[in-house]
Amino acid sequence: MNPTTAAVRAGVSRGWTELRNSFANWQDLWGYFFPTAILLIVMFFMRNSTVPGTTFSLGTRTLPSTLGMGLAFTGMVGVAQQLLVEREDGTLLRAKAVPNGMLGYLIGKVVSIACVALIGLVLQVVPATLFLHGLAIHGVGGWLTLLWVVVLGLLATLPIGAVLGSLFEDARNFGLIVLPIMGSIAISGIFYPINSLPGWVQAVGQALPIYWLGLGMRSALLPDGMAAVELGHSWRHLETALALGVWAVLGLVLAPVVLRRMARRESGSRVAARREKAMQRVN
Repeated sequence: MNPTTAAVRAGVSRGWTELRNSFANWQDLWGYFFPTAILLIVMFFMRNSTVPGTTFSLGTRTLPSTLGMGLAFTGMVGVAQQLLVEREDGTLLRAKAVPNGMLGYLIGKVVSIACVALIGLVLQVVPATLFLHGLAIHGVGGWLTLLWVVVLGLLATLPIGAVLGSLFEDARNFGLIVLPIMGSIAISGIFYPINSLPGWVQAVGQALPIYWLGLGMRSALLPDGMAAVELGHSWRHLETALALGVWAVLGLVLAPVVLRRMARRESGSRVAARREKAMQRVN
């Protein structure tokens, strides 16, 4: 068997194994259900508020945006967090020692984290349809839009997470990754229409993949008439595909380079030093 093919198969198997193991871990299950429950409660209380200038429910408009945000957050933060932790405990060093081990490792992360993102999507959409009027996938076109937005969104954000996780050696620096992402969410029109923000903020928000993921999810789950409150009074499918595609290409080109450089620096002495620091913090 071709070594690359073997690494891909091993990576897929690793990803499925990690996903199954997460279902037996109460902390992982809490991470699946608790944020979803909080989000649904907030959307429930927002259901009677309206989008400015319309009679449409603000909760219904906001939920698809948060779904896009969730995909981006899981893709970027999930990968970065796991890279930081597994770099510290030696998992990456062991993967590096196996032929094509880094390729298998990365594919495993992509599989497991992408599945986690999709699980979160389902857990939010299904119950939300029970109390948010107007939230629905409209016909074959809506399903196709949802499919390509989710796929492109994950391709655009997962490599970013891999790059971010490679830039730091200490898991205590995780906040340096989360804070900029939270800031980008705030200016991406997730919780409030972006056209209500200053022009320069709109420009910055549209340069980020989170805005386009939110817009794409809204286009798949909301009535066509709601495009009137978007920038350009359109769902801008072409621009969404181009923006997410550019981020995906940049990430897929940059991430392997950064990860290879990071893996070359890994050694037993570095892992031992990190463990010693971790033990000193515990003690």
